[in-house]
Amino acid sequence: MTSTTRNGRTGRVLVRVAATVALVLAGTGAAYGVMGLSGATDAALRDRGSTPSPVSGKASTPGASPSQAPSQAPSQAPSESLSAALPSRSTAPSPTLVAVPEPVLEPGDTGVDVRELQSRLAQLAWFGVVTVPAYGPETRDAVSGFQAKRGFEATGVVDKRTWNRLVAMTREPTRTELFNRPGPTLLGPGAHGPQVRELEVRLRQIAWFFGDVDDTYDATTREAVSGFQGKRGVPTTGAVDQRTLSLLEAMSTEPNADELANRKPTLPDPSEGAPLDPRCATGAVLCIDKSSLSLRWVVDGRTKVTVDVRFGSAELPTREGQFSVYRKSRDHVSSLFNTSMPFAMFFSGGQAVHYSPDFAAHGYDGASHGCVNVRDYDAVASLFDQVPVGTPVVVYRS
Repeated sequence: MTSTTRNGRTGRVLVRVAATVALVLAGTGAAYGVMGLSGATDAALRDRGSTPSPVSGKASTPGASPSQAPSQAPSQAPSESLSAALPSRSTAPSPTLVAVPEPVLEPGDTGVDVRELQSRLAQLAWFGVVTVPAYGPETRDAVSGFQAKRGFEATGVVDKRTWNRLVAMTREPTRTELFNRPGPTLLGPGAHGPQVRELEVRLRQIAWFFGDVDDTYDATTREAVSGFQGKRGVPTTGAVDQRTLSLLEAMSTEPNADELANRKPTLPDPSEGAPLDPRCATGAVLCIDKSSLSLRWVVDGRTKVTVDVRFGSAELPTREGQFSVYRKSRDHVSSLFNTSMPFAMFFSGGQAVHYSPDFAAHGYDGASHGCVNVRDYDAVASLFDQVPVGTPVVVYRS
């Protein structure tokens, strides 16, 4: 009698526990958990003689006498009640499990890992060369731009997929880059030779050096280098390390013979227009000349359309070289600067040819963030319809 009462209580407790779990799991839509519990509980109730009790955790003694064993009725009743309390397998909704990538780095994080992220982004021109230990808005915007360029969801949060792609495209930053320390000196005060002359020409191109260039790294050269470094936020040493040289080369062009010899270049006849780059002579090309501030749509060496353009500032220069239109967006809005970029034709990272209402209103009293601004709305709208994705783009100085 005592055994029957204990087992009967155990059955009732199981029914209440199972019913409660069923209600909780049904409320969360986890029907698959309920079904598993039902099967396990029915099996436990049918085989109490060798199965631990879910309540006490103790097993019934095998080989109990028939007078001590529970009757069939008490063991069946809880099983039937439990089955009635649970939804049927055929009507249970299927759970939807969504995998959410865990962030590797996200806004608010600090430390050397954030510096490494910024340094790798800087290698791809998505971030400045000066790293900081905090994941702020500038880092978030850079990550968003990198993600959008790769076709990822532009969350501004670095998940494993974003990090793996970034690492695959960049090299391990040096401690000099991570902590903004000066690197080994490549050129410094007292140096002499043609490399110094080229350095001065490049500095003169972006208005940090004035007057004639020569082969001597003197006080004037040192002051020009220091000013350039201070403007970019790198250690102001007055000597050229690799980071300073890389920055300078990215913002200037290879010196020509006239610049090296302090000769004024021969200007083209305005009636003939600036000379075309040889890379613009074949096929259909967007030919963009920084010297004449013009963009020309050239087909088989013949200019079809010419428009005035302006470029990026010294801090955010328009890249020079040969590219191609890889994306077009008629009504584009910049995710980085929240500005309108109608008729955008992207050719290098986030840099694009597009209409600029600011250029139309203020002319050359300003600059872009690296894009090629066009102020003639009708002309760029027409170009947008004529220029297919894949069209070569040449940005140069005539």
